[in-house]
Amino acid sequence: MDEITRLMRTKAKELLEKGEVDRVLGWEKGMFFYSTPPVFIDKPEDAEKLVWDDFAINNLAIYLLDKRNQESKVALFVKGCDSRAVVRLLQDNQVKRENLYLIGIPCPGLKDPKTAVRGYYKDAGQVPKAKKCEECQHPNPVLYDELLGSPVEQPPKKDRFADVSELEKKSADEKYLYWQAQSDKCIRCFACRNICPACSCKDCLLDCSKPRWLDKEVDVAQNQFFHMIRVWHVADRCIECGECERVCPAGLPLMQLNRKLIKDINELFGPYEAGMDLEQRPPLTEYKTGDPEEFM
Repeated sequence: MDEITRLMRTKAKELLEKGEVDRVLGWEKGMFFYSTPPVFIDKPEDAEKLVWDDFAINNLAIYLLDKRNQESKVALFVKGCDSRAVVRLLQDNQVKRENLYLIGIPCPGLKDPKTAVRGYYKDAGQVPKAKKCEECQHPNPVLYDELLGSPVEQPPKKDRFADVSELEKKSADEKYLYWQAQSDKCIRCFACRNICPACSCKDCLLDCSKPRWLDKEVDVAQNQFFHMIRVWHVADRCIECGECERVCPAGLPLMQLNRKLIKDINELFGPYEAGMDLEQRPPLTEYKTGDPEEFM
C-alpha cells in the first residue's frame, strides 16, 4: 500500500501543477490508526497528505454531488465500488464525464473503522476485513482514465442473495416481526441516505414539509415507511457498496432490504448489476415490449 500511496501523491501533484484538474479527492491519515477520512486537495504541496491504507474505505463518489465539485474539473481515486458509483451518477446525468479524471486503485479489501473502535483493537493487523469487502465481487475499478498498480485477483463467485433467500423462507408474520424489530432500533439519523451515491436527488421528498411525507416522530411505523421509500428509490440503482449498512449506528441489515429488491428485479428483467456498464441502462428506466406486466 505504501507504493500506491507514493503513486497517488505523485499523480495528484502532477495534475494540480499542470492545471489539468482543480481538485483531487482522496483519503488522508486521521488522528487514530483506524482513521483515514476523505480529503479534498487543491494545492500541489498538499498532495503529500494523500494516503492509501487499510481504512480508506469511504466511497468518494458521493462527494461529486457537492456543488463546488460539480463546477470544477475533479480528479478522483476510485476503488471498484467507487467506480460503479461514478457510472451510476453519469447515467443519472448528475456529473459530466469531461469534468472527471478517474484514477483507479485495485482494492484488496479494506477494514471498517467502527469495527476497530468497538473491538478495542490496538493496530490495523488485528482488525478483520469489513463485511462489505468480504461480500465484494468487483474489487477492480470498472471505469477509469488511469490505473495505479496491478488488478487484484477476482474473488470466487458467491450467491449475493443467500441471506435474502433464507428470509424468504419465513412466513409473512415472521418476516413482519423481523423487520418490525429492525425498524424499532432505527433512530432515523438519515446516515444511510446521506452516504448513498444512488440517493442523488437534490431535494429529497423525505425532507419536504409541504406536503409532509414523513413525520418527525421516530416510531416503528414511520421508520418502516422511511426504509421502504429509501429502498424503492434506489431499487435498480444500488451498486451494493454496503456503505448504508456500514455507517448505520443501529446496525440495521440494510443490504438485506436492498438485495431483496435487486433479486426481484433480476428475476423479472434478467441478470443485472448496477454501475458495471455505462451503456447498460437500469431496468426500471428502460421499457421494453417484452417486460412482464403481471402487476398491472
